[in-house]
Amino acid sequence: MKKYFIAAVAGILAVSLAACSADDTKSDRTEKNSKKHTYTSERESESKSDYLGIELTFHDETDTVTEHETDAPETEKHTESVEVPTKPEETSDSGYKYAYAGFEPAYADMNVSDWRLILVNRDYILPDGYKPELANAVESGFDDMYLDERVAPYYNEMYKAAYEDGIHLVPVSGYRSVERQTRNFERKINYYIDQGYSKVEATQEAATIILPPGTSEHNAGLAMDICSLEQNFEDTKEFEWLCENAADYGFILRYPEDKQDITKIIYEPWHWRYVGVEAAKEMKASGECLEEYLGLA
Repeated sequence: MKKYFIAAVAGILAVSLAACSADDTKSDRTEKNSKKHTYTSERESESKSDYLGIELTFHDETDTVTEHETDAPETEKHTESVEVPTKPEETSDSGYKYAYAGFEPAYADMNVSDWRLILVNRDYILPDGYKPELANAVESGFDDMYLDERVAPYYNEMYKAAYEDGIHLVPVSGYRSVERQTRNFERKINYYIDQGYSKVEATQEAATIILPPGTSEHNAGLAMDICSLEQNFEDTKEFEWLCENAADYGFILRYPEDKQDITKIIYEPWHWRYVGVEAAKEMKASGECLEEYLGLA
């Protein structure tokens, strides 16, 4: 009897030890799985964050449909085209891509004696592949805003002078690539087509707000949209300061309200073009726009 009792106790102890061992193993496995799950979640979180960062970057660079849109900054240095073409590129059987709407611009004279007076408008297009050498428009604080490197020092000087007067001439849109200009122009055409305009009418209307690609001063890095993109900018102290002082730094109001029949562009109080101090002061005194000053109006 005593022998059977001892055997029974030994059996119970063996079962208990086995159960404890199983619980420990299960606990270890659960802890390992928990750690593995936590690690996977953190990795997934990092991956999603990276993905959203890319998506946000793309969203920040969505194209818009106004002449004053800024271009996404480019990091490589830009160089001018070696050859200057003498006639518009033939993009279709009828010539220039937008010839159907009456646009057949000649190539701008890039060899003009004074580069500051290069005329870029709906009648004069930049040479194929032209890209100016770029520099930051302001020394610090606006790392994504560029102008032609020959223009940037004058804008920076004007910016600092205005700042000393309590005026903040925030650079809104400087250099813009022809590729960006093309996307914006095409989208504006489609906007008017959706409003019921014919393709010809839509293209002509779009060109009063967004110049056709290659014909914008932004593509040449010669102009800056300042502070605002609204016509009520003319009611601000910044606009008043520009009207009084910009010519001293070589800048002119490029698209005045009373010259729309000549420029063929809506009134843009925010768009200021560099032409050099002498020419700017002369145009300010005479009240002429650039086309008139050059004898082309």
